[in-house]
Formats: sequence, C-alpha cells, structure tokens
Amino acid sequence: MILDDARFEMRLARDAADLRLAQALRYEVFVAELGADGPLVDHTARREADRFDPFFDHLMLFDRTRTGNPCVGVTRMMREDRAREAGQFYCDDEYDLGVLRASGRRLLELGRSCLHPDYRGGTAMAQMWSGLAAYVEAHGVEVIFGVASFHGTDVTPLAAPLSFLHHRHLAPPALRVTAREPGWQGMDLIPQADLDRAAASRKIPALIKGYLRMGGFVGAGAFIDHAFNTTDICLVVDVARIPARHRGFYAQGLRG
Repeated sequence: MILDDARFEMRLARDAADLRLAQALRYEVFVAELGADGPLVDHTARREADRFDPFFDHLMLFDRTRTGNPCVGVTRMMREDRAREAGQFYCDDEYDLGVLRASGRRLLELGRSCLHPDYRGGTAMAQMWSGLAAYVEAHGVEVIFGVASFHGTDVTPLAAPLSFLHHRHLAPPALRVTAREPGWQGMDLIPQADLDRAAASRKIPALIKGYLRMGGFVGAGAFIDHAFNTTDICLVVDVARIPARHRGFYAQGLRG
C-alpha cells in the first residue's frame, strides 16, 4: 500500500477488475475527452486498452466516496524485464531509445497517465507523484521516460510550446532519444529569439510541466500519433538530477 486514508487509496492494480477500472478512466479521458482510438478500444464497454497492459504495473488512485468508477487517477509503469517479455517498450514504436539502453542504467517507462477532470488542479497529482516516487525508489530506477501528449495532430497551434521545449529543455546527448519516421515532427518551429516564452509555457499541459519541474528533458523531435489524435513528445528524467526541492516526494510515500 502506498497511500491509504479515509477518502483516498493509492496502490498498484491487484487483478483484472482493477485493470478494468483503470481502462475505464482512460477511456473517459483519452477517447471520450480527447478523441483517441485504437484496435483494442472497446466503445461498448467504454474501456481503452492495448496489448501492453499486461506488462505494466498500474498505479491507481481511488476515491472511496465517489459513485460509479472510484478510480480517479492512473499511470502505468514498465521495467526493463517486463519490456523484454513484451518484446519492446511501448514508445519504441515512436522513439529510438538506443541511447537509454546503451547507458546500462535501470529504466522505467511511464504511460497512459491521467486524472479524472474533477481531480485536476488539486492534491491528486501530488499523491500520484508520491506513489511514483516510492515505486522508483523501491525498484532502484535510475532513468524514467515515456511519451506525453498535446491534443491534436496539427502542429500549427503547437508551434510555440514545442519550440519552447526544444530550446529550453532538449535532453543532453546521453539521454536524447529521437522520434522515428514516419511520425517525426521537428520541434524547432520558432526561433528562440522570436518566442514569447510566457505564452508558450502556458500552453504546455500540466503533466509535462510536472516532469520539467522534476528536472526532465525532452527528446529530439515530436511524433504525430494519428490513431491517438495527439502530438507526442518523449520526456526523460534522470533520477539523480532531480532537484533537491522535489525529493520530498520520495519521503512521502510508503513502499508497496
């Protein structure tokens, strides 16, 4: 157990029933809200799934007071041993991860992170960070990575935030994963001198900002995911570089 109080419970999914609740929340966020689709999306049962789900650990936040689906937050996490079982990491299809594999460091892929709309902007995100931090510490993870998304596949309205990320947060060569063709999209769309940094920053989703505050970097190039109706970037966090002011997350969670 990672977090347990009178209202909220945070823990890893225990069984198929838990996974169905996580997939139901993902459907509401990624499919109903953002317009994603895929071969394993079940529109009748309203569940978003893919072939990688069995290989991930699913960190779930439950609100015991909520009617209907009590799962209000989820992120999934895959270690290298499970990626070998799956045949690849999820984002191998979008990014060349060669530099990370060559590093010899312990890797953890994150994905499908979402919160129910009613819980955004409150304490739920901090609780999810705390749970993730506990998992990272328990498994000795050294590098965290995964794709995060902007809604839509037209990069014109995304030019400013993508350029901001490229100019300000591009990963160093040792961590710089690279987007693959044919989904590659360059992020250097506006010269740094012409960029309104404040306006660009406001267009960056909260989840991505959270990783940046943790010292995260972005890979080279975005990836246009037409099936999911998103423009993806790959975030990479070197755990050893997380600023001291954010390491308190690691002390808050109980290992589970």
